[in-house]
Amino acid sequence: MRKMTRRTLGASALALLGAAGLVAAQQPSQAQQPQMVRVRATIDSVNGQSLAAKSRDGATMNIQLAANAPVNQVVKSSLSDIKQGDYIAVTAMPQPDGSQKAVAILIFPEAMRGVGEGHRPWDLEPNSTMTNATVGSQVKSVDGATLNVTYKGGEKKVVVTPSTEIVSYKKASAADLKPGQKIFIAAAKKLPDGNLEAPNVAFGDYGVWR
Repeated sequence: MRKMTRRTLGASALALLGAAGLVAAQQPSQAQQPQMVRVRATIDSVNGQSLAAKSRDGATMNIQLAANAPVNQVVKSSLSDIKQGDYIAVTAMPQPDGSQKAVAILIFPEAMRGVGEGHRPWDLEPNSTMTNATVGSQVKSVDGATLNVTYKGGEKKVVVTPSTEIVSYKKASAADLKPGQKIFIAAAKKLPDGNLEAPNVAFGDYGVWR
């Protein structure tokens, strides 16, 4: 994130530098930071808050859901469900004209507004991107629609086609997790024993791995 303020030289600058040094000294080193893992997998078995799953590349993983971890079912939605002011996540491929051709769009519930806001590279496929932003305007056409979305520090034009997968979240619980379901965890913490700790999980059959 860009720093939005600048300090002039003088006592205030020295105080700021001193405070920054103190904060840095209190932060754990990079080597101490837990490794975060993005999970796209299929559930093999469920035991309370513990999941055994197999990643899409065939690797076996054990996942422990954090206490009171939010569980959301991914459900199919449509272009007509996207309204001005909605907060969405767009998985896309950049186009030569600078626009983003949407592969999938997740319509966030209002309680998740602001989660992961911004534009960044994504790992769906080479050169793919993720943009979490607010819908500013929408122009519909026979071929789909164009969304203008804004986020802190920028904006993007998103092209939605008939093949774009559009989904939303339906609140669920750990009791709804079953073997055979596809799951997605944006940032699971890798524990020293190799197991994963998940702060949340989404599941479903449509648009989950995007």
